[in-house]
This record gives sequence, C-alpha cells and structure tokens, in this order.
Amino acid sequence: MSTQEQPTHSPKHLHSIKIVRHVVPDHVETVTPMKVSSDRFRRVSQKVTNKLGSPTAFLLAVILVAAWLLSGPFFDYSDTWQLVINTTTTIVTFLMVFAIQNTQNRDGRALQLKLNELIKASRGARTEFVDLEDLTDTELDTIQGQFKEIHDKFIDKQRAASK
Repeated sequence: MSTQEQPTHSPKHLHSIKIVRHVVPDHVETVTPMKVSSDRFRRVSQKVTNKLGSPTAFLLAVILVAAWLLSGPFFDYSDTWQLVINTTTTIVTFLMVFAIQNTQNRDGRALQLKLNELIKASRGARTEFVDLEDLTDTELDTIQGQFKEIHDKFIDKQRAASK
C-alpha cells in the first residue's frame, strides 16, 4: 500500500488525542532552566513511582530481603550485616518519599482541576467550591457540617416516604 493509499486517522481519533492539549494556550511562557528542571523531575518521578509501584518491583524487593536474610549466617548476623539492610532501606525510603509526594501532588492538582470543571459545568452547583482546597480546616468543617445536614434531611425524607 503506498503512502497515498494509507488510511488517515479520523477527526474523532485526532480529537481524542488532543482532548486536553487544546485548552493549553499556544503561547507558553518563556522556558526557564527551573521549569525545565521541574518538568524533568516530574517525568522521572512519574516513571520511578510507576516502576517501583509494580508487582515486579515488589517481587524484587522480597527477593532482596530474602537474599539478605539467607546471607546472615555467612556474616554471623553481624552489626555490619544489619547495617547494610538498614542503610539500603533508609536511602530508598528517603528518595521514594519525594518521588511519591511529587506524583501525589500532581494527581491531586489534576483531580482538583477536573472537579473545578465539573462544578463550572453543573447548573445549580456552588461555584465558590472551585477553590475549596484553599480553605482553613475550620471552614472545611463548617461546609462538611452543611453537607451532613443536607444528608440527614434527605435520609429523614426517605424514611418518611417509606412509612
């Protein structure tokens, strides 16, 4: 089949690929070394958390711990033998905290933006909820109380209707 005869992607297919990118303006701010570094960290962090959160990584960790345990008799269960696993797990944990936190921050931000879009699109929704994550704990408790009251009234109405 020649290149002229190859099927082209349908407009629907192309739209699904760029479904989010079309909301980002074409003119992007000047790229600074800090932004490049931040984006690189985000990509690395995402890859690390995806790989280390896999069943394969878990299996490798179990094998590593088993190998360490089995090596105990060869090292007479010495302090150095214990220090190896303690140091290794501490370093891995320390680095993973930053990678996981970066990924969670990004996921949380994306989720907030999606919810903001749903609030904006919903009739009757309180648009002041868009920046709810910026409220104090006391303010959030107050709003949670309001929703508890709404829920309780709904339950009471259901009970009354079923009698």
